[in-house]
Amino acid sequence: MTTQFVDRIAVEIDGEGDAVLMIHGLGGTSNTWAPLMSAFARHRTVRFDLPGSGRSHKVEGELSIARLVAACVRVLTSTGLERAHVVGHSLGTIVAAHLAATEPKMVKSLALFGPLLAPPDPARVNIRARGEKARSEGVAGMQAIADALVQASLSAETKARRHAAVAFVRETLMRQDADGYARLCDALSEAQPADASRITCPTLLVTGDEDVVAPPQAVRMMGEKISGSRVEVLRGCGHWEPLEKPEECIELLKQFYARRI
Repeated sequence: MTTQFVDRIAVEIDGEGDAVLMIHGLGGTSNTWAPLMSAFARHRTVRFDLPGSGRSHKVEGELSIARLVAACVRVLTSTGLERAHVVGHSLGTIVAAHLAATEPKMVKSLALFGPLLAPPDPARVNIRARGEKARSEGVAGMQAIADALVQASLSAETKARRHAAVAFVRETLMRQDADGYARLCDALSEAQPADASRITCPTLLVTGDEDVVAPPQAVRMMGEKISGSRVEVLRGCGHWEPLEKPEECIELLKQFYARRI
């Protein structure tokens, strides 16, 4: 595995084979994908921390979905890749959908966890408020945000039985740079949906039956907009699918790449 910085973005590259670009969600890092890496044993994986997240350097100026899509393009081209399978979680699924719609030649397939095209209007208000809390309260605000999201976004089963997953989600949220997190909240709160009719690559949509961010009915409606997509709902799972149900996610990925690609 090698780690490099592309325009101040931390990028990890590992393995050989068809490329896979991995885009984490709000409050995540490249480590969101660690539990699923065995599904990509025959791939060249490119994991990166979104601008404002994890080990990527602090950002200057506003963040937007367009800027995050441009970051994906820079990461791919800087590593000499012209096309890749794209895997996303939460905010990363919005970015991935825009990438597939605007740069279709770069995207071989989409595998999206906790997927959405854009936040519903009521959620935008809460996202903006969360960003303001992070911006005004700093470390203390991030701790409060982490505790609230652990309670709201993880399933009852995860909170009762998968204590390591709970700890990981809390830790990754608490360790985010408050200003970077706030700017990503701003970007998410203003996100507009990609033109799903322009997404023509094989697409897998995976959500949990207790995912309050991407509830099953909303994901099924999203699937109806993407031709030929496949929707899977994991039982006893909240919004952090790769961490809450890694074994099930690995199996779905293996089946998807074996049958559809």
